[in-house]
Amino acid sequence: MTYATSVSPVFVGRQDELAQLRAALEQARSGPQHLLLAGEAGLGKTRLLEEFLASARAEGAVVTVGSCLELGGEGLPFAPFTTALRGLRAELGAAAVAGAAAGREAELARLLPDIAPARPAGPQSATARQVMWEEAEGDRARLFELVARLLEVLAAERPLVLVLEDLHWADRSTRELLGYLYRTLRTGRVVLIGTYRTDDIHRRHPLRPFLAELDRLRTVRRVGLGPLSRAEVEAQMVGIQGGAEPEPALAEAVFERSEGNPFFVEELTSECASCSISESLRDLLLIRVERLPEEALRLARLVSEAGSSAEYVLLLAVAELPEHRLLEALRTAVGAKVLLPTADGAGYRFRHALLREAVQDDLLPGEAAAFNRRYAAALEADPRLLSAEERTTRLARHWYRGGDAARALPAALLAAEVAAGRYAYAEQRQLLERAMELWDSAPEEVRAGLRLGERRAVHLPSQGAGPPGRVELLAEAVVAARTAGETDRAMTLVRRALDLLDERSEPLRCAWFWVKRALLAVALGSGDGSAEIAKAEELGRGLAPSPVHAEALHVAACWAMLRDPGEHALELATRAVELARTVGSRETEIRARNTLGTVTAASGDIEAGLEEIRVGRGEAERAGAHAEVIRADINLSSALEAVGRSREAVTAAERAAHAAVGTGRRSQLVFALGNQIEGLLSLGEWNRVPGLLEQARGGPVTVGTRGLLALRTGELAALRGDTAGAGEALAQARRTLGAEPYEPQQRIPLRTLSVLEAALRGDTAAVRERSARGVSEGFPPGTHRYAWPLLLAAAHHEAAVAENPEASEGREEALARISEAARTLAHPVPVWAAHRELLRAELLRAAGRFDASQWCGVEKTLVPLERPHLLAHARFRRAEALLHAHGARTAGASRTGSPAQLLASVRETAARIGSQPLRAAAERLAAQAGLPGEQRRAPRAAENLTPREREVLIRVAEGRSNREIAAELFISPKTASVHVSNILSKLGVAGRGEAAATAFRLGLAGEQAAEARAR
Repeated sequence: MTYATSVSPVFVGRQDELAQLRAALEQARSGPQHLLLAGEAGLGKTRLLEEFLASARAEGAVVTVGSCLELGGEGLPFAPFTTALRGLRAELGAAAVAGAAAGREAELARLLPDIAPARPAGPQSATARQVMWEEAEGDRARLFELVARLLEVLAAERPLVLVLEDLHWADRSTRELLGYLYRTLRTGRVVLIGTYRTDDIHRRHPLRPFLAELDRLRTVRRVGLGPLSRAEVEAQMVGIQGGAEPEPALAEAVFERSEGNPFFVEELTSECASCSISESLRDLLLIRVERLPEEALRLARLVSEAGSSAEYVLLLAVAELPEHRLLEALRTAVGAKVLLPTADGAGYRFRHALLREAVQDDLLPGEAAAFNRRYAAALEADPRLLSAEERTTRLARHWYRGGDAARALPAALLAAEVAAGRYAYAEQRQLLERAMELWDSAPEEVRAGLRLGERRAVHLPSQGAGPPGRVELLAEAVVAARTAGETDRAMTLVRRALDLLDERSEPLRCAWFWVKRALLAVALGSGDGSAEIAKAEELGRGLAPSPVHAEALHVAACWAMLRDPGEHALELATRAVELARTVGSRETEIRARNTLGTVTAASGDIEAGLEEIRVGRGEAERAGAHAEVIRADINLSSALEAVGRSREAVTAAERAAHAAVGTGRRSQLVFALGNQIEGLLSLGEWNRVPGLLEQARGGPVTVGTRGLLALRTGELAALRGDTAGAGEALAQARRTLGAEPYEPQQRIPLRTLSVLEAALRGDTAAVRERSARGVSEGFPPGTHRYAWPLLLAAAHHEAAVAENPEASEGREEALARISEAARTLAHPVPVWAAHRELLRAELLRAAGRFDASQWCGVEKTLVPLERPHLLAHARFRRAEALLHAHGARTAGASRTGSPAQLLASVRETAARIGSQPLRAAAERLAAQAGLPGEQRRAPRAAENLTPREREVLIRVAEGRSNREIAAELFISPKTASVHVSNILSKLGVAGRGEAAATAFRLGLAGEQAAEARAR
């Protein structure tokens, strides 16, 4: 039997899209290019890629393709990357890939088993199991980093095109690795292309949030395929019909029915020629299959249940045909354009996914299950049919779809272990949940013989030496979900476990889950964890000391450190260290020492606390607990900042950030950057902050990180005088943290930002109301570092409005409240003693006393400290007091300490750090006293604006808000705020109004702006 071709040998249309792909290849000479190719099923994504890849090869590029399998979480994680890396190894040679791996072949073997023997699984120590909760994220990130470096090295000399097809079927691990490469590839001639079907991306499809994240990356370009035009459809038909022009009526019918979809054009052209057009496109696809001879038809149905493709050796084992008849059936199906050989020649796939889906949907009830059981039985009978890791995951899928719970349960657990070994924790969690689903259906003897394997991440208190039960599976799934970032799901699993457990007979196991519940509640922002910690402690009361007791005690110490600092926190941390040492829980002991050092420093024993943190850090480093090393540096930087040693604090935070990047701990990176920013704000190095904020925003989105970044963004905006930016950041912080955050380190800075924002708006009533609320909430021990800035912000505003009669009502009460609160605050080190003197001077100024000697004393306390903004403010106030007392006759510029000299110093510092309010105030005071002012150099400053900043400035001049600017320029509101702050600093203006005026004066707004945008 013969068949006419239905595939056009002529490449039709898509010239614009092909040009974009070729342009990306050319641009890759100067750096990686990232693209997404999108279109509905059948629109020709694969054909377009074939055309592009052929031309890329002709130009000397290395090309490799990996396809996602339609197995989702059931398939081998990272499967398309494994295929693509195998393609690179085949084309470049094993030696070239091994050389590029730079001695990390064993780690890369998790994705490319051919490159080297994978690291042995081996039994893990209790320490390794416990540390895994935090360490696993880094192990996975190191693997991602190795893949990125491998691609960059291989693409150093010649272009490399890597294509991942069918992302709508991608497992989560594949999506995350692809997203990592899109974000981090910065060198090498790499063209990275992902393709997906737009019609498959429904509202809840897991690819949708991934695509939304990529939309925020300016480096990723989308290439969308639309339907063919009428002329292009006719050209395709001409190619299909061997050059013969179609009849006009036929061309019209095909165009209307296909709606310009090339795949349907192929099918309709063939079927129209035989006058057998079906009303249903699905039935149209099945016409081709149903014409096959019986054996070829049965084979096609069997292949449809194999997944995206079926290996030939596997078909030989399951088809129940002699090899010569199998080959004949395959030849017939290939000749009919139903099946095609796979790219590696090892198996067969359907010509198009739509065709496979139509065949699969047409299977009889029970037929699909029977096919899956045949596949699974063949894989169990002959392990050589597939690689070990792929065989494991395929067995899990086929036994499950085959409805055999007795075999599907152990297969799912084994596949979960393989997934964990590849750092595919989301897939591990899915497989563990499948095992739980199968639990009741599996025979008792099967459950009795189960083992969870050696890659365990959990040290759940044992109920004996028997086999694992549903609770053990839940514990493993909780840790897998938490490690994968699925915090909501982890909480659901914890609740399910607690519902299953009996507190009276299994108190320690319940306590383990309550500890995890406390951590998850904090991560979700659904509570402060106190009730959960108390429950865990209650359950463990009266029982023999255990690692669970030590962990619960340490979590309680952490809770107290963050939410109720003081003697209680110190006592808990001390007991946690002692108990962990007693029960031999080394990992908890290391972490508790870190916590103990932090609370010791906060309690006033500064050097002892810092030393404890350093000792704990050293022990964590020796134990290989990378996450704890970073945590120690984060806590060390915070403790150093708390005592005014900001330069050392920045160094420690930089070290933590560098380690977090190197090990891929994105959540820790955000906190390290936040501490670095805090120190830089103190040091007056504000110009470094926007870049760090932007880097931090690329981290994971959690309540803690969002709140931290909002507070830091708002503080910078307030310092720079950006009223709108401070308001937006305050709103974001309130949305994220709530009006009453649990932690004083969040609650008090939030109050401070709210006071600063109200002061920028000149809203004295709001300043007083907000500061009063902050004072009434109290300042727990160790929180003076947050309390002094709050009181100082309130006092500074009172001093600023001291001569305003409208603000006189309520002033005495406000000043008294601030003074009383200050008397309760500690000032154990020079920086806080300086804050105390600064506050006293501001309160005197607010009461109408311009005391230059008081400000001279403040200046002296600040000179030894690296606090340029505070020092410049003190000098401004001293100049103001001198002019108030003696007038302009004391303002001579030549005399040391004169108002003129002081104001010149203030202007220089304000310009250097970017404090527009202070700079403008100094200018106003100089003008009022008749002193020389600085020369504005806006035209020269405007030359320093980047093209993006010019675009933002144009819209500022048009009166747009940051949110409106962001929408128009396709950037985030936060990024818009950063641009506005940079513009104000570069132009040397105090606010958006002055910036707008400068824009019009320089011709950047108005008609010229419109012309620039048109160009």
